Amino acid sequence: MFDRMNAMFNHADAFIALPGGLGILKEIFHISSWAQLHIHHKPICLLNINGFYDNLLSLLDQVVEQKFLTSSARQIIISAAIAE
Repeated sequence: MFDRMNAMFNHADAFIALPGGLGILKEIFHISSWAQLHIHHKPICLLNINGFYDNLLSLLDQVVEQKFLTSSARQIIISAAIAE
């Protein structure tokens, strides 16, 4: 998986996560933590088809409310319901 992450990081202008399982979740948080550490400034978006990521987005908001994440770090991950 490390080689895959490196390839994505080196060749992507942005990261768009489609609905998926544990591998996708790991990649979302991995690339988001790199953004938080200022390793990159590429957009990270969850393609929230049919509300797939609603609970994850709510969890991230709760993490901010509980002060485990800053609101600026929360804004690293954006979402869209459709690809356009």
